[in-house]
Amino acid sequence: MFFTLVNHLTSDTFASLIGFGVELVLCATILVILLARIFAFSERIDSTWFALVGTLVALGVLSPLAPWDISQSPARMVAIGDLPRVEIFTGMLVHDGFSVVIKTFLLVFLLLFFVLVKLTQAHRKPDSPDFVTLVLGSTLGMCLMASTNHVLMIFLAIEMASVPSYVMVAIHRHDRKGSEAALKYAVYGAGTAGVMLYGISLLSGILNSAHLPTMALRLAEMAASGISPAESVIMVMATLMILVGVAFKLSAVPFHQWCPDVFEGATAEVGAFLSVASKAAALALLLRVAVGLTCLESAPLLLVDWENSSANAIAVESEAVGSALGSVRNFVAWLIAAIAAITCTFGNLAAFAQTNIKRLLAYSTIAHAGYMMMAVPAVLALISIDPIAAGQCVGYLGLYIAVYLLMNLGAFAVVAMVRDVTRSEEIRDYAGMIHRSKSFTICLTILLISLVGLPPLAGFIGKFAVFAGLARGYLASGETYLVALLVIGCLNTAISLFYYLRIVKTMTIDPVDADTTPMRNSPSILQTGYLWCLTIPVLVLIVGWDFLNVWIQQAVRGLVS
Repeated sequence: MFFTLVNHLTSDTFASLIGFGVELVLCATILVILLARIFAFSERIDSTWFALVGTLVALGVLSPLAPWDISQSPARMVAIGDLPRVEIFTGMLVHDGFSVVIKTFLLVFLLLFFVLVKLTQAHRKPDSPDFVTLVLGSTLGMCLMASTNHVLMIFLAIEMASVPSYVMVAIHRHDRKGSEAALKYAVYGAGTAGVMLYGISLLSGILNSAHLPTMALRLAEMAASGISPAESVIMVMATLMILVGVAFKLSAVPFHQWCPDVFEGATAEVGAFLSVASKAAALALLLRVAVGLTCLESAPLLLVDWENSSANAIAVESEAVGSALGSVRNFVAWLIAAIAAITCTFGNLAAFAQTNIKRLLAYSTIAHAGYMMMAVPAVLALISIDPIAAGQCVGYLGLYIAVYLLMNLGAFAVVAMVRDVTRSEEIRDYAGMIHRSKSFTICLTILLISLVGLPPLAGFIGKFAVFAGLARGYLASGETYLVALLVIGCLNTAISLFYYLRIVKTMTIDPVDADTTPMRNSPSILQTGYLWCLTIPVLVLIVGWDFLNVWIQQAVRGLVS
């Protein structure tokens, strides 16, 4: 038995290391930054340069346009649409096209983020090595969130992504507001982590497994033979508890209370990181868990029982057993749909009363989390009816994340750069900005209107794609809650127009009062150029977005088929 276990642990070592390349490069980059501090010459080198090089190397190792087929010879390169689903480290993680797409988004964001950090003043020496290390460590956890295939990895990945972010919020030791926000964030995160871990223990105990595909099989077998009332209560409670941890990372209602205070207390750069990278990873995790636990279609027909010491294949009666998961899948879809509707509605309504632009963008982030969550019920509704359409809905979510990355990072970049020249983050101090910096005014206006989702800007593409997925799910399944979700999403889009345009009105129409904080100096050429580099794709993607959509669709289709 011992030698069989050792064989399980070592047989896929090489394939696992190939699929784990991004994480290894990030770990190596962290070690280089920490070890470099031993030498005197490192004081003359900004740690951000090490981070940029490490991120580029990680992106090269990932090879998103032609990833390694780790199930075959390591010398063979294949197109991303042909990348097989490969479980690594004895099923703890999975390497497939979906994980490649999410990791690509995270690494591209990381490159843009570190450039922003170089251009602004909030995280320069002496805290730069600490800050950069925390960012890379948190990103490492987010990469694991995108690849998780085991409920214990869910907990570990969320904690690895969360704990560094607590420190990032309070990185400036003498900032009392940041310290208070970090304390709230840490306490709230610890509470949700405990609840989630208890839910994991309940679900793993009743299903006698922690491996997601095996849990789906066991759940289907229990549903086929009949689940007792006591078991139903336990599984419902466990599902809700696990969702608590994921909802915390998504800042979904009612686990959103930390978000506005943390965004206001942290720097705009940290707010951008939490708003974009954290949400992308949390959405990937939500989709992994929802599909992995409720859909046998997402797993191979032969599942290996890694919990037992033998590698005997479990024969899966896919059609008969998989149909028994229908009620479980419907419950999860309804639950996510309800949270998505409440989250986007609350986020948009609460944004109206905000006077601090970071708090407004925090509620905007909450609202967009609700919009993106709407894609998951559509996937669950379609997965047993039309797996191809379900895979396309997964691609729609990926497209939304890609566009959201540009829009929200650009908006927070403006906030950070304006803060550097005005020392203010109040909306009223943006009055008359069109006379002080036309480039910033134009770019922020474009980004805000794109966040609304109006054509012809890129934000329309992402939001329309998710809404199209809802309509497609309703036409195929007849589930009326998908139509209700579509209507709620459209109404919230109209509502959001008012508070986004309020900022535009302040910049272009409102007069400059005596209390308004003036710009002490003009933004640099590099800052203006960086902002235009984020804004131009938002303008032009409406006519050239098909290449991005095709790449994402080809990559993610293996998740559900």
